Amino acid sequence: MERKWQKKWNWRKIHETDPDPRKPKYYVTAAYPYPNSPQHIGHARTYTIADVNARYHRMKGYNTLFPMGFHYTGTPLFAMSKRLREGDPEIVQTFTKIYGIPPAILEKLKDPKSMASYFREDIKKGMTEIGFSIDWRREFTTIDPLYNRYIEWHFQTLNRKGLITKGTHPVAWCPNDKSPVGVVDTMGDVEPDIGESYLVKFEKDGVFYPTSTLRPETVFGVTNLWVNPEATYLRARVDGESWVVSRESVEKLQHQNHKVAVERETQASELLWKTVRNPVTGNEIPVFPGIFVEPDNGTGVVMSVPGHAPYDFQALIYLKERYNDSGEAGPILQATNPVSIIRLEGFSDLPAADLIQKFKVQDQNDPQLVHATQELYSKEFHDGVMKENTGRYSGMPVAKAREAIVEELTREGKIETLLELRNAPVICRCGTKCLVHILENQWFINYGDPEWKKLAHKCLDQMTILPEELRAEFNYTLDWLRERACARTVGLGTKLPWDQNWIIEALSDSVVYMAYYILSKYFTKDWVVFKKFEKDTSRLPDAFFNFTLLGQGTVDTVAEQTEIPKKILNGIRSEFQYFYPVDMRHSARDLVSNHLSFYIFHHSSLFREEQWPRGIVANGFVLMEGAKMSKSLENIIPLRQGIAKFGADPVRLGVMATAELGQDTDFSEGLAVSIQERLATLMGQARKLGTKKRVGKSKPSTLDRWMISRLSSAVHTATIALDRLRVREAINIILYQLDNDIAWYKRRLGPKKLRSDNRDRILRKVLETRM
Repeated sequence: MERKWQKKWNWRKIHETDPDPRKPKYYVTAAYPYPNSPQHIGHARTYTIADVNARYHRMKGYNTLFPMGFHYTGTPLFAMSKRLREGDPEIVQTFTKIYGIPPAILEKLKDPKSMASYFREDIKKGMTEIGFSIDWRREFTTIDPLYNRYIEWHFQTLNRKGLITKGTHPVAWCPNDKSPVGVVDTMGDVEPDIGESYLVKFEKDGVFYPTSTLRPETVFGVTNLWVNPEATYLRARVDGESWVVSRESVEKLQHQNHKVAVERETQASELLWKTVRNPVTGNEIPVFPGIFVEPDNGTGVVMSVPGHAPYDFQALIYLKERYNDSGEAGPILQATNPVSIIRLEGFSDLPAADLIQKFKVQDQNDPQLVHATQELYSKEFHDGVMKENTGRYSGMPVAKAREAIVEELTREGKIETLLELRNAPVICRCGTKCLVHILENQWFINYGDPEWKKLAHKCLDQMTILPEELRAEFNYTLDWLRERACARTVGLGTKLPWDQNWIIEALSDSVVYMAYYILSKYFTKDWVVFKKFEKDTSRLPDAFFNFTLLGQGTVDTVAEQTEIPKKILNGIRSEFQYFYPVDMRHSARDLVSNHLSFYIFHHSSLFREEQWPRGIVANGFVLMEGAKMSKSLENIIPLRQGIAKFGADPVRLGVMATAELGQDTDFSEGLAVSIQERLATLMGQARKLGTKKRVGKSKPSTLDRWMISRLSSAVHTATIALDRLRVREAINIILYQLDNDIAWYKRRLGPKKLRSDNRDRILRKVLETRM
């Protein structure tokens, strides 16, 4: 049945959409996929919701356009093909066992472009088999020559507006690729989050012990330092000073423009139980072992503030119990007690102890320590006041004291800053652990430009955001975005037009491709006039894009420059004006903080206000049997296998039926089978009613009118739900809620009237409407 209608759709070209001045338009786009692996059930949710939206508006009389392309840019294809070439057992098993790719095919996938071509076709087949109403005439890839030319124009335009800068900025960095990384360059699509920490420099005999902290104001309450007894530490010259740091931290310091020369190894045992001097109080404090200290976090040396840090409080209790009064350590430990330096209303002098008790923490490995720490740090930062034993900072709010202490210690050379990835470990797709690098002479898109931010906020204010609660997250993202590296030295993509050593990175070349769908139809083999530009894209001037997309210049001038007939140029311009802006952009909610916000920024700068995007839908993820899909859990169902096993409609309904937009939905085989059976029941009813002889209709009875009224009410309620894309609610109404009304209608008719002409006619109408 599915294949039959898909063939009819294809033969009749019913999803190929061109301008029709008789109809209002509706333009839907969804994030184009990376063809570096087959799609699985989880990918279906975003595209299915987009397709439902497209079909719904088509049914309402809109001339609906829903195109699709493929994103080749960046490192995902390079990384995946490299893992295959190296025989990575995990990826080989994933492709052969989960996705069923024959070993003979794997050999062909070791080339990035061959891999892209193979999976592009596989993904396209899956999208066709599941029934997406896509206009495939507009298909393109981000390494097509004319797309590259389009991106060159885009970046030249940004550059002329002063929104591309060159400078020195911190970036997430892959030491192996020697290139900045973003969300599309990392394993698991993790967006690197750069944050600042402080290195408070404790000292002993001219040697500094820089301790990494987010709370430098607590230096007054430090009772000891922690080092990991199993880690290796190094004595190194850092910017002319002698430092003791973990082996793992040396590379981080070097990447942040510190001059580092390693002098010798220092085992943790050489540091333990010795004392160092607090740079603020002058107190001598001991160094204790802390197995919880991560050598690759900060410098691997940590200051302990047990009065105000639950982890430190619990660790100190553990050490005191372990060593008791025995040996050298016992007396030192027993003499070490928490110091109270922050007054917090509603808490004792030792808030850390209060939180330990509140969360019923059992030991230093208790996961409740995370929650205890988060709560205390937040409360002290917002409500805490420095105590009398903090000298000139006494009576000062913690937030203000932090700034003042950093300023003072910076002047005195007693503190440094260290940039870290707050969500470490972040792993590049090449397998290398990423770090923060101070990048010089790098190209950035300046999202911090204040006038640009105003435009972006204005654009957002006019948009429909579904679900609406994401609007605050969008506003927050638009506010905090600053300079972002926009080019890499490796990967596929478009070269930076004025600096050919750089390739525009994947999130920067994918923010205005929605406009390219209008052009791509003309850039196909059917339009011979554009063939010459594929061989030499430099022959297609900026004036072409300025005219067709921005309405700048005249058709006569562009026709003369390009030798493209004026009729075609005017046709492209007219089509763009008809379809643009995008009415609804569909993506996943994890892209709010990057792609979707960039999308708003770039459209607000490049296009006129009337062509700014009108709406964004950002849905949650798909779980499998209540768990996140994972290769290790072996709970991934490839999309095409799922369609073959359950059918297109059960898969479509299954990824939408258990949750509203912003929530994660839970797909299961049981759910798919249940929907399969439900649809089979409806089909059975259709066959049964279809075989009955149609006779002239009689005057509807009160019961008949009641049933039609219930149907109309259901249609009205489902329509309201779909207007806001509350697809779960609409599915429930259409598939299930009418059953009680139908059963009641049949019962009230009575046995003699079960054969009535009106009954069959009305039930047929109800069924046709539902299906």
